[in-house]
Parts: sequence; C-alpha cells; structure tokens
Amino acid sequence: MVSSVPYDSFAPNPNTPDGKTLLGPAKGTVPRGFKPLHLASGPEEAARAGRELKNPYPASPEVLARGQVAFQRYCTPCHGSGGLGDGLVTARFPMPPSLLGEHAKGLPDGQIFHIITHGQGLMPAHGSQVAPEDRWKLVHYIRTLQNPARTARKDVP
Repeated sequence: MVSSVPYDSFAPNPNTPDGKTLLGPAKGTVPRGFKPLHLASGPEEAARAGRELKNPYPASPEVLARGQVAFQRYCTPCHGSGGLGDGLVTARFPMPPSLLGEHAKGLPDGQIFHIITHGQGLMPAHGSQVAPEDRWKLVHYIRTLQNPARTARKDVP
C-alpha cells in the first residue's frame, strides 16, 4: 500500500470493472442522513402518513417473501415470529403490542410505514436500517399475518 497509485475520486480507473474510481453504495443500503419521508415523527404525522401514503408495491409472492425476510430480521426479536408481541426481547423489556390486534389491523398502510420509519412509543426507528422498499414489503407481510386464514397456516412462522 505504500507504493499504491492514488486516483482522483472522479477520475477514470482502469483497475475497476466499471472503470470508475468512486464506487456507488451497495444495493439496498440506506444512505446516512437520507430522509425518505417528508414527515416528522409523532402521532399527528403518523396519522397524516396514513392518509397520504399508499403502498406502491402490489402484494405478490416475491414481495411477501422479501417482507418475511425483513420481518424475521428486524421485527421478530420484539414482536415474535407470528407478530403476537412475544419475541425474545420481552424476557427483559416490556411486551410490545400484538400486530394481530384490532388496533394494528385498523392502521392504514402509510401509518404502519411511518411507525417502522420513525418508531413509536418504545419501538425504535428503523428508517436508517431498512430500505424504504423493504418497509413497504414489511407492511404487506404484516397484513398477511393479520389475516386469520393465513395466520392459521403452518407455512407462516
């Protein structure tokens, strides 16, 4: 590394596959400081998000599969694999609300997206960890958990 050739960030580089010195961010990452919503945190803004934001992704097997992966990664520790609020974290912290309750079922998709992004109550914000498209897919997966016929199936964790 002592004798490596320094390249200017925006200069061409023959040693990289795309010929650029400055590499782009990895696919699916959320840049620091990126504000995906033009809404602040808080219950009033969450209600506004519920009115204004609509899920841009149709429910498909691919979308639900990606939502399930994100749910297992980010939500299961607190909410449990079935969304009942019985995750491992509840051994030492207060139990979160069930995602299968009537209150959660009545929330609009945009409000759930806002809660995932900014957090609510004891739930921390996940906007810096979960890409916006994965948050929408999470909303679809949560909706499948809330459907009683779907929740009773053995293939849903």
